[in-house]
Amino acid sequence: MKTKYHIIIMLLSLAIIPASARAQHLPLDSVLARVTGNPALQAYDAKVGAQDAYAAGAKSLDAPKISAGQYQVPYQFSPNGGSFMIQAEQMFTNPAKLKAKEDYMKGQSKVTAEDKNYLKNQLIAQAKQYYYERVVLEKKLALLQHTQNLLEYMLKDANIRLTYGKEKLNNIYKAKADLFELDNTREQLNNEISQKNVMLNTLMNRDKQTAFTVDTTIVLNNYESTPTDTATLANARSDIKSLNRNIELQQLNARVEYSKRKPDFGIQAAHMVSYGGYANQYILMASVTIPIVPWASNEYKANLKGIRYEIEELQQRKMDVLNQAQGQLAGIKTDIASKKKQISNYQQNIIPALQNSYKTALLAYDQNTGDLPTVLIVIKDLQTSRMNAFDRLQELLTLQVAYERENEIMELPLNNQNK
Repeated sequence: MKTKYHIIIMLLSLAIIPASARAQHLPLDSVLARVTGNPALQAYDAKVGAQDAYAAGAKSLDAPKISAGQYQVPYQFSPNGGSFMIQAEQMFTNPAKLKAKEDYMKGQSKVTAEDKNYLKNQLIAQAKQYYYERVVLEKKLALLQHTQNLLEYMLKDANIRLTYGKEKLNNIYKAKADLFELDNTREQLNNEISQKNVMLNTLMNRDKQTAFTVDTTIVLNNYESTPTDTATLANARSDIKSLNRNIELQQLNARVEYSKRKPDFGIQAAHMVSYGGYANQYILMASVTIPIVPWASNEYKANLKGIRYEIEELQQRKMDVLNQAQGQLAGIKTDIASKKKQISNYQQNIIPALQNSYKTALLAYDQNTGDLPTVLIVIKDLQTSRMNAFDRLQELLTLQVAYERENEIMELPLNNQNK
């Protein structure tokens, strides 16, 4: 019986533990590591495996052909006419053609691998964005709790003053309304946190309703002062690498077309058993194709010309991507510098000024030279300014994610400034 009661007590203890205490804690690097197991990325791995498997059979020869039957037998029956023949044929594709085909098929998986890296960069950027949004929402919730504490203190003080006739009832109702309004804001923030959780769980390929906590440390980087180097950018971006791989693939395709100029070889052997006692006969012949004749060479010549245009188109696309990326990064760095100045203005000027205003209004209220509505207005203004500062912080983090996405920075930088 004691064991039974111990079990019941233990279950009840687990039931009263807050959900937040039981939730798994996931820092950003853990989330990013789990995103690499996304099914979309695994699909690319399967595609790479399939393309490599196809390439393994690229050097296979055509199947031999074996035939048997009557040979030169006259329609009019004659026991001495014709023979029975068994024949075998085999074509040997030029080894240069097989090697070119194998290289081309192996090159396809390299393009797919870079396409996978491009998608991985996009998914990681999404995960960072959702994670940072979740962090800022947590900070806003903490701010709401701080504002609620201020309002509850003011409401308690006002109720005491009301009993002595030093406060008006309508002011107390106004303070209660402000307090209840926080509940709506909190509900909205909790709903947004739940949405971010679902999005992050989706990227991590987990149960969508799994609750977890996040690391609320904000990491800001001095990207606005980082120079943009075209060579480094080209080496970092997987879409540029994919275009380079596509150019290499087209060059391998050109080798395949050029190898069509080379001849193929064949051999034919036959054995004939003659009817009527005549001597048996055989056939042994070799064959070679002549692909350089005009009516056969027009196709691969046209294909080679088309491939040259394909390569030129890919090179122009690569230049366009680099040009667009440089423009995007220049704009992002300008925005980052602007957002940091705005946040600094909130932290160093606007919020301290409103805090002083709150202290002044509260002191005047305590000394009966001020009124409750003035204090409530200052509290609301202070909360609004802090919320605006968090909004600017979110915009800054969004720009930081955009910068890392453009530069394909998938890992967390080491030289950070924590705030």
